[in-house]
Amino acid sequence: MSFDDSDPDWFDESDDEDDDPTGEEDNFSHERTDNLPVMIKAREIFEIVHSLVDTLPEDNDLHFLREQMLTDAALIPAKVAGAEGGDLYTLRMENAVLIKLAARALVTHTYTCKMFNLSNERYLELLRNAIDEFRELFVDWVNTFDKSNDITDEWGELFK
Repeated sequence: MSFDDSDPDWFDESDDEDDDPTGEEDNFSHERTDNLPVMIKAREIFEIVHSLVDTLPEDNDLHFLREQMLTDAALIPAKVAGAEGGDLYTLRMENAVLIKLAARALVTHTYTCKMFNLSNERYLELLRNAIDEFRELFVDWVNTFDKSNDITDEWGELFK
């Protein structure tokens, strides 16, 4: 069997499936996602965390804490984008659960920082307030998920 470019059985360059050859629909989708209030607040949280970890003492024992805080903060906007791109209810809810866990972990990290006096309490409170504002936007956003837009999978009815 030959797999050269002229073999129509495996290589089809037709535009039948591409209704938007300019990519304008994709740009609109990215722009819409980028302008969601939940995404704007998620990026704000990342910036706060990025600044906050810069205030932590230069101590190798704190490397894991820094990395975990940055990872949790980066996960939130990534999963918002994933939920918006996935569109299916189950996929959106899976992303929402991961977002919730990352946000709650960040709050826990603020109390770790407070307990060991690693950062100024005002910075920690700023992050907690941003996460609380995010939580309200998150709840509103999750309530927009369309439960009827889903397919069954073999993992059970977790989000139904």
